[in-house]
Amino acid sequence: MLEAVRQFFKERHVVEVDCPFLTASAAVDAHIDLITACVNDQEQRYLHSSPEYGMKRLLAAGSEDIYQLSHVFRNNERGTRHTPEFMMAEWYRKSISFGEMIAETCDFIRLFVGDVPYHILSYQQAFQHYTHLDISKTSNEELLALLSSYDIVTHLTSKASDRDALLNTILGCLIEPRLGQQGLCVLTYYPASQATLAKTTILNGEEVAERFEVYYQGMELANGYHELSDSQEQRHRFLKANHQRIMMGKEKLPIDEKFLEALDHLPDCCGVAVGFDRLMMLRHDVRNIDQVIPFSWEEI
Repeated sequence: MLEAVRQFFKERHVVEVDCPFLTASAAVDAHIDLITACVNDQEQRYLHSSPEYGMKRLLAAGSEDIYQLSHVFRNNERGTRHTPEFMMAEWYRKSISFGEMIAETCDFIRLFVGDVPYHILSYQQAFQHYTHLDISKTSNEELLALLSSYDIVTHLTSKASDRDALLNTILGCLIEPRLGQQGLCVLTYYPASQATLAKTTILNGEEVAERFEVYYQGMELANGYHELSDSQEQRHRFLKANHQRIMMGKEKLPIDEKFLEALDHLPDCCGVAVGFDRLMMLRHDVRNIDQVIPFSWEEI
């Protein structure tokens, strides 16, 4: 399958790159914890959670369409679908639209799961269909009441700062397991507050993120963006994420200034990251990630 992936990109003239795993600055995300390493007995580095920052610096420097097959690292992640070290396929395309990127991502996933159809559902449509809630009008109290009606216990409150966490909990517990049962399901146009590294646009009078995720048989496989190229906006999002981390009792992470400097030179592009090991789980019809990697975390 590694060979099949490389052939997939070769046919599309997407060039393989190899960005470093160890970085001096961090990928700042409120919900992703990084693994640190001590280098030269004194220097703290971070094992990357994605090759994204390095790849975007290459694009800003003039690279054509690029991809990377990379091991990535995330702390405090262990379960049937999670392991602290896993394989990711990530690529960036300057020559195709947001919709075309979705179609190409589905073609990539079909290398592993076969010729299955896909359908697109907006984030708001998914909530309306599976929970009968219009999230543009629903209060945080109503979101909490929905979770309570399913006996889902949460430490979250109705505070405005908890809204995305409430939505994520409902999505993860009540919606995601039902997605992609008849083929690939592409969830699009997330709330603008969940844009992360994506551009935003106006859809039906509301600001939304040009972001998509792909699901199959209830499993999240891909996360893609129409990539943000505004360093000031990105800095604001990093600062907000660091504030969230502090409020959650986590450490503040150093912002990657080289990445922000490059971002203003990033060409218009779309990018996506796909979990290679999860695709292998689907290909081999197994329920535990340990069954598709050479050695489990406990065996290394």
